[in-house]
Formats: sequence, C-alpha cells, structure tokens
Amino acid sequence: MESADRPPSISSQPVAPPEQTGLALLVEGCRQLDIPLSAAALAAFETYYRELVLWNERLNLTSIVAYEEVQTKHFLDALVSLPLLAEELGESLPLPQLRVLDVGTGAGFPGIPLKLACPALAVTLMDGTQKKIAFLEHLKDALSLASVSLVHGRAEELGRTPEHREQYDIVTARAVAPLATLAEYLLPLVRKGGLAVFYKGPSAPEEFMAARRAIKTMGGDAVRLAPVEVPFLEERRFLLLVKKIAATPAQYPRGQGLARKRPLV
Repeated sequence: MESADRPPSISSQPVAPPEQTGLALLVEGCRQLDIPLSAAALAAFETYYRELVLWNERLNLTSIVAYEEVQTKHFLDALVSLPLLAEELGESLPLPQLRVLDVGTGAGFPGIPLKLACPALAVTLMDGTQKKIAFLEHLKDALSLASVSLVHGRAEELGRTPEHREQYDIVTARAVAPLATLAEYLLPLVRKGGLAVFYKGPSAPEEFMAARRAIKTMGGDAVRLAPVEVPFLEERRFLLLVKKIAATPAQYPRGQGLARKRPLV
C-alpha cells in the first residue's frame, strides 16, 4: 500500500546529487538583499527543493526544477519583496506576526519562502488546483510549519466570504493575470490599512497604467511600483505595493470570471 505522504511510484532517493547542497545562490542572494536567513530556514529550503522535485515528477507542479534555477527563479524571486515590505511597514526583518494570504500559490510561491524567512507570519495559501493543495499539505508536514493554512478555492469566491474578505494584512500574487484583473482578486481580501503585493515582469509599468481604475475602485492606493533586482537573475522584475485605504464596494469581486473577461480599465 502506498504511503499517503508521498505520491505513488516515485523513488524516495534524494533528487539533488551530493555535491549540489548548501543552496549557495540562495545564501548569497539573501546576503545581497539584507535578508537574514537562519540555519533552520536554510535546511527547510533544502527540503522544500527536494520535495518539490520529487512530487513534480508526478504532478507537474513547475517547469523549473534545476537546483540553481529553483534558488533564483522561485526562492529569491519570492523573497525579493521582503526589504520593500519591511520599509513600507516600518519594520525590521524578519517581519513580525502578520496575516498573509498568497493567492494562486501554485507550489507555494511566494508564500512558503516568505514563511521560511519570516517564521512569525501566519500564512494562508490559496489555489484552485487540488493537486497543488495536496502537495502543500505534504510540504507543511515535511517542514513542520506552524500557522500555515491551506484553502482550495478561487479568489473571486473567497473575496465574498466573511472569513476571508478584508481579513489579511498582506495579500500576494505572483500570477500571470494582468494587474487590472489581479487588483479585483486581491484587494477585496486586504484589510483597511493592509497591503496588496503584486509580483510582475517587464510589462508592469504599462499594466499599472491600465489598472489604476481597478485599484481605486477596490479601495486601493498605489504606494510603490519598483523595479527590483533578483540576485543572479537577468530578467526584469517589478513589485507593485498597493495600500488599502477604503473598503471594497460590496459588488466586488465580480463572479463568473468577469474580472478576467471584462477588467475595470
């Protein structure tokens, strides 16, 4: 009988060769970003990598599995927001206890790396794909993560429920949807005074211009659109931080995929 803790028909042998250990790029990248990383966090990131690659053989969680690429394109790309968040919140790193929701988390990015670097965070991971939730359930146990919750669902639905609407200090998304759509997904979930954090690529400035109406309608005010340099990564990255300054009107988020089909631009 197969163990419930691992996907069936996958070897439990370590994925990374013995010489590929230590996460040197992650360590140096965090040093460059002034992000403190404990020995326990580093060990957890190593386990995260191995479990990700192991489960990916069956579930196709990500196309990025090479040891160095996971460190740069997943781990550091997720953590690059921490210095800006700390500055905006007037806090030092690691961040204190805050309620964080990661929308469309997939294999746990950016939510799990943020939690590993800032253990005090209470993180909720939301995704609409059950197989990804199953992986995250296993990962939560494998990493012995406290104050991590998993939600199978869609942002446009959760944003209309009392247990999630305007309940979070920080809501993140590293999704590929345009900003005007993401604003309608994320901002209803942010408490007044909280922040929505959008991870975007080179198109961010143009998307931001198109998303200003959606951001304002949802009760948000853009406080920073910043180009960021992810160590060892050449691709252009931007972070948009939006502060929630007013309650989201009751009719939002709209259902039936309208935020994507007819964004507020």
